[in-house]
Amino acid sequence: MLKIDIHSFSYKKGIPKDDSGNGGGFCFDCRGIMNPGRIEKYKKSTGADADVQEYLETQTEMPKFLDLIKCLISINIDNYLSRSFENLQINFGCTGGQHRSVYAAVKIAKFIKEKYPQTKVKITHDEQSALSIEPRNS
Repeated sequence: MLKIDIHSFSYKKGIPKDDSGNGGGFCFDCRGIMNPGRIEKYKKSTGADADVQEYLETQTEMPKFLDLIKCLISINIDNYLSRSFENLQINFGCTGGQHRSVYAAVKIAKFIKEKYPQTKVKITHDEQSALSIEPRNS
């Protein structure tokens, strides 16, 4: 079974280490997307909150960014499944690991879970540990 480990993180604290022994995976830089954390009403929210999600979906290039990522990671996931690979890590970084990277990790995990139910997806929010979940696949 392919285990996909998704991280959101802060570039200020460094890129997450891959503990699978495979030495990496994807690392996507969300800092090119407008930061909701610079807007007072979103400062204490995270990318898991509905108001931040709406902002990212309607006021930024995040939907286009994630569509491109979905295409890119699908190539590898299809290949890894056909070759019985066991691990893939996907990292999303932003300045503080609170808004953009959290949002991207949540949305990509949902996409993978729906498109590839035969995989096991784990999300770790390195800076927002209370949000870390291991979704159940159907």
